[in-house]
Amino acid sequence: MSFLFRVFAPFMGHKVGTDRFGNIYYESRGDMPGGYGRKRRYAVYAKGGSESTVVPPEWHGWLHHTTEAPLPETQLYPWQAQHRPNPTGTALAYAPPGHDSKGGKRATSTADYEAWTPGA
Repeated sequence: MSFLFRVFAPFMGHKVGTDRFGNIYYESRGDMPGGYGRKRRYAVYAKGGSESTVVPPEWHGWLHHTTEAPLPETQLYPWQAQHRPNPTGTALAYAPPGHDSKGGKRATSTADYEAWTPGA
């Protein structure tokens, strides 16, 4: 995210809140042009950049005008997992067994595979 946006974001709107990751959320002072009378909502990410997966679901709904206020950041049920940003491109990204980063050794095939031959 550009340096100028970080500097001028507080002047373009008023601060609504901050999430547990340190992202700051703003709402514009005036309505969006062609926005059906709604205000523009935007976030300034804590670590810079433009990786939108760092926005937790509680704030995602508010950013997209699904809810009028952000949902409380509490874990409601024991089966709910904490929000994690998208790990693609990092060491935490998923790699199936046999992937080069896992040693590059695929499991040997079993005898249950039968090749298809056209016209057979």
